[in-house]
Amino acid sequence: MSKKTIEDIAVSGKKVLVRCDFNVPLDGETITDETRITAALPTIQYLLKNKARVILCSHLGRPKGEFKAEFSLAPVAKRLSALLGQEVKLASDVIGESAKGLAASLKDGEVMMLENVRFHKEEEKNDEGFSKALASLADVYVNDAFGTAHRAHASTEGVARFLPAVAGYLIGKELSVMGKALEDPIRPFVAILGGKKVSDKIGVINNLLEKVDSILIGGAMSYTFSVAQGGKIGKSLLEADKVELAASLIKKAQEKGVKLLLPVDTVCADDFSNDANISVHEAGRIPDELEGLDIGPKTIELFAAEIARAKTIIWNGPMGVFELPNFAIGTIGVAKAMAANEGAVTIIGGGDSAAAVEQLGFAGKMSHISTGGGASLEFLEGIELPGVAALNDK
Repeated sequence: MSKKTIEDIAVSGKKVLVRCDFNVPLDGETITDETRITAALPTIQYLLKNKARVILCSHLGRPKGEFKAEFSLAPVAKRLSALLGQEVKLASDVIGESAKGLAASLKDGEVMMLENVRFHKEEEKNDEGFSKALASLADVYVNDAFGTAHRAHASTEGVARFLPAVAGYLIGKELSVMGKALEDPIRPFVAILGGKKVSDKIGVINNLLEKVDSILIGGAMSYTFSVAQGGKIGKSLLEADKVELAASLIKKAQEKGVKLLLPVDTVCADDFSNDANISVHEAGRIPDELEGLDIGPKTIELFAAEIARAKTIIWNGPMGVFELPNFAIGTIGVAKAMAANEGAVTIIGGGDSAAAVEQLGFAGKMSHISTGGGASLEFLEGIELPGVAALNDK
């Protein structure tokens, strides 16, 4: 079921409350990564061009329901003013006199920002009175914060009960690209899953086993699967209580006719550091004193061949400890293989894989990089996201 977007409603002359995800990393007052700010620009620019009166709101960090200067959105308002080429006025509160005054004085094509919504503990409690007060500032609500769409908070779900509610471009793109991949993919459809824990990805694997043609499993979670097949993994990370589950997922894949590819070799080390002594061992035959920290060269070839044949690819989770350069080779290999498959729809499902692709310079080669970590995972699990469910249907 598709949701209404900003293009489906009249916005001219209307006060539009836009929930963005401006939860950016700060070093003092300096924004160290402005990806989330630039991601919000298309929606804001569309609204301004169409003469809306724009009221932006977001959270930043975890101020735990109190006004704390270090979590102020002031640096974001300043940077956004520069990017938009017009002043973004920052209210000194969220639903108080400053916010009300600025909202009332907004003219068509002007933009303001509310202070951090998490300065109120009512935000995360999805308090009805707080949601109403937020809604009273505007005529229309736009959610463009996919990264927090899996949370039922006042500014992501509560306000939608009191105003016409639609999706911005960012959420619209997430729903259309990821939604199409899950509902009606161009086949072969390949999912690549990595990261530390099987437990984080159980729901995703279960949901994807119903949809994909093959699943490639790397990262530390692959060692639990290795043990389920009778392998020896030395000191590698193991979720002992998930071995039976891994075995049942392998069986389910066989029953569904889904190709489940696990690493065939592993890059091992005698210490968890970039300076450790490195050796490559057959998967399931890792010596007792060593720890697996990345997929090996044969696995990279195996995975790359499978990726090259695919027409839809979703990737979530790194293949190894990619923050240590010597154990980033598997993750780089997967990113390169995806980037090389120009005919495929390539989707990076947020979190560490998104960070890896950005750092490695492959971002421009991917069809879509999801802006949500937890939200992307829940979406891939097939869970309805409260912030999306609350929006008006087309």
